[in-house]
Amino acid sequence: QSLTARVVALPRPVDVLVVDDNSPDGTGEIVRSHPLFGSRVFLLVRTGPRGFAMACRDGFQWSLDHGYSVAVEMDADFSHNPADLVRLHAAARQAGVDAVTGSRYITGVNVVNWPMGRVLMSYFASAYVRFVTGLDIRDTTAGFMCWTRKVLETIDLDNVKFVGYAFQIEMK
Repeated sequence: QSLTARVVALPRPVDVLVVDDNSPDGTGEIVRSHPLFGSRVFLLVRTGPRGFAMACRDGFQWSLDHGYSVAVEMDADFSHNPADLVRLHAAARQAGVDAVTGSRYITGVNVVNWPMGRVLMSYFASAYVRFVTGLDIRDTTAGFMCWTRKVLETIDLDNVKFVGYAFQIEMK
């Protein structure tokens, strides 16, 4: 089952925006053929500057432009459990906070489909970033984040400088 299908099947309605850098694998056509395309499933095809950080920034801006009160960033490779979207949003709402990180390191190391080298690099990079910056976030490179409109409007998305994992750290 596709990630999109699992997300739209959640008990709490969640819309999906797929940000596509005009990939040759047919992502755009797959999204356009979804039965909920245009109502709960959306596509943002980008032809300008590409890459992960720009895709996130453009997705955040899209969510603001379309009136969403919350935006969630997540990977599409099932490294984040779609069922956790509801928990992530609920955590933000219940705690009254503007950003929530879905950490892979709260109860040890919880990642799937990663080689051990990537797991170790991510874990120790987060430890290093916490040491250097003093951030009180266990997973500083997490790509599973819930942001409120309030905080996204506060961030000057055009001036976020970093890309890749550094983008994740700068956003936190």
